[in-house]
Amino acid sequence: MATQKPERFDQVDWTEISRSRWFDLSINSIGMLAAALPLLIVALYDWQVLDERTPTLEPVGPAWDVGTVDYLFIFTLLLFAFYIVLPLFQNPRRTKYYWREFKRNRPAVVSLGWLAVVFVGGIFGPFFISAPEQSILTGYQPPVFLSVEQSYVSTCVGEVVNNQCQGTWQHPLGTTAGGKDVFSGIVHGMTISMQIGFITTTIVATIGITFGTVSAYAGGWADELMMRFVDIVLSFPTLLMFLLILYIYGAGLGMFIVVFAAFAWGGTARYVRSKSLSISEEEFIKANRISGASTYRVVRRHVVPNAASSIITQLTLLIPGFLLAEAQLAFLGLGDSTIPSWGQLISAGRSDLSFAPWIVLAPGIVLFLTILAFNFLGDALLDALNPEAEAENA
Repeated sequence: MATQKPERFDQVDWTEISRSRWFDLSINSIGMLAAALPLLIVALYDWQVLDERTPTLEPVGPAWDVGTVDYLFIFTLLLFAFYIVLPLFQNPRRTKYYWREFKRNRPAVVSLGWLAVVFVGGIFGPFFISAPEQSILTGYQPPVFLSVEQSYVSTCVGEVVNNQCQGTWQHPLGTTAGGKDVFSGIVHGMTISMQIGFITTTIVATIGITFGTVSAYAGGWADELMMRFVDIVLSFPTLLMFLLILYIYGAGLGMFIVVFAAFAWGGTARYVRSKSLSISEEEFIKANRISGASTYRVVRRHVVPNAASSIITQLTLLIPGFLLAEAQLAFLGLGDSTIPSWGQLISAGRSDLSFAPWIVLAPGIVLFLTILAFNFLGDALLDALNPEAEAENA
């Protein structure tokens, strides 16, 4: 019985394949669309039907008013779930290899655990712990197991021993001058930090990867022009632009994310361009080109996937900068005072360090550990996902 002769690589009709796969969505993309569509419907309903005073979810029960930043945050969480977490389960063998390489770095494993706490706390914490509310009478309550002179406290919630107000579990990390619970502020600050990290990084990745790959494959004067534009973006004073927008439109978390994302993608674009040029010189890329594969297919199916590990590592190392920038602006009084971010908590206690240091120390330590954890995580991901870089640095 005659068998059909297999098709040779150089006889592949790449034009037909490109046409058939132009809209050939993966299971990840289908799941992403299925999850994002209801989110889009709810957002349109919120913006077009409900008035500004009606909370988004009030018609179904919870009085939670979902803002634009919240919608973007949920969208980025869906991207994270379908394009980073789900592929780990779809490729268990590769995931085991990555985990085996990753866990060699003990500080990174501890950092991953800490970031998991911050992530879970930021996602679910606000549903169980109410936002900190001002209560002048309970200002300067000390943390549990600590005490403060009664003269600094209007009303001591705990016991008074030897003219010292004792801390209680009602306010485990104490309160601010305005009576806001520090622990509640830290939990809700986790949400703000996650929003800054996820949304800003997603915008930076989208612009940077697109700009970098287009520049690499455009070549010639287009590449030169695009890279000079990147130089302008990188040299532009972001703080000056933020102050200008602050003066015109006022401070806001959404405005902070937009401004810093708009001027932080230049480094990613340069990195992606360099990586794309390096990968484009590989033999399998040349073989695809010779066989007639389109540029779009080469970039989508080969260049970006092969550069993804390095891009993820580079983006992970950008997040600490965004968190630190928000804290610095808040400390200088340039942030949004209506959001319970860690920077706002630190700013609230800067004048009370002599007798109420917990207001600064508690959120400051959490911010420090989070930034340190992202740096450890980025280094470990570089070693696990991109062993070539580790060999080059050795």
